[in-house]
Amino acid sequence: MKVVVESFTMDHTKVKAPFVRKCGQIKTPKGDVITKFDLRFTQPNVNAMPTGAIHALEHLMAGYLREEVEDIVDISPMGCRTGFYLIKIGEATEEEIAKGLINTLKKVINSQEIPALNPVQCGNYRDMSLFGGKEYAKEVLESLEKEYLKE
Repeated sequence: MKVVVESFTMDHTKVKAPFVRKCGQIKTPKGDVITKFDLRFTQPNVNAMPTGAIHALEHLMAGYLREEVEDIVDISPMGCRTGFYLIKIGEATEEEIAKGLINTLKKVINSQEIPALNPVQCGNYRDMSLFGGKEYAKEVLESLEKEYLKE
């Protein structure tokens, strides 16, 4: 493969999850900036979220994170199931994204239902776990608060 894939250049054995990492930025031909963030929830090669939990988090964060962070293009789960990629238009710091994620995870924990949990709006609506999503949200929230809300 001749193309350099940024996530393949990171040493996954040396990172400490959870974390928020700015992992890419491009400038479009018209001068717009698009920024990509790694929202890592679990330790790579140690723990992966089950599909039901990560799928529920994807649905919940799709709306809640957009309430916290402007100009989000997409929030997608990683194939390795250790976190999500966030793509947004414009610049943002890791701290800004982390604070938005903290507020989002609080909303996830208080959620009573998963949005779009039906066959019309989701291609695999039966594979979701609100309980599992909330449990991962609690773990990540505690760590991120310690890291980003230091006073």
